[in-house]
Amino acid sequence: MIIEIPGYKDLNITTLLLDYNGTIAVDGIIRPEVKERLRKLSVILDICVLTADTYGTAKAQCEGMNITVHTFPVGNAMDYKRDIINQIGGECCACMGNGRNDVKMFEAAALSIGIMDREGAYSGILKVADLCVNSTEDGLDLLLYPKRIIAGLRG
Repeated sequence: MIIEIPGYKDLNITTLLLDYNGTIAVDGIIRPEVKERLRKLSVILDICVLTADTYGTAKAQCEGMNITVHTFPVGNAMDYKRDIINQIGGECCACMGNGRNDVKMFEAAALSIGIMDREGAYSGILKVADLCVNSTEDGLDLLLYPKRIIAGLRG
């Protein structure tokens, strides 16, 4: 996915990294509307969920979708997410998240989208996000309709 943003930068996004709880899932469950958008995006992007899997539901909820789920120990989430994005190459990654443990991932990504949905958002995420939205659906729609990204970021 190539997005040319006048007066800002050009993006060549191949991978979408997603926080799980509070971002694509609420109380460990992914809403059907979110699953629908993830299925559409998985045709054009590699999608990876990065999670401590607080509720133990991530793999089952992502089953049947073309999504890779990475789980990790609870105590090291921020560094783990940063390490994953650095392994992939942040210059080709978009990411979405809502928590404090997403900050380093946001700093390394070419495009970061802060999600303020039903579980709220860490206030510091707003300082490092390229764009912030009111819901997971709105965040995923930015990538499905990239002219929205251009409108929000152009110079």
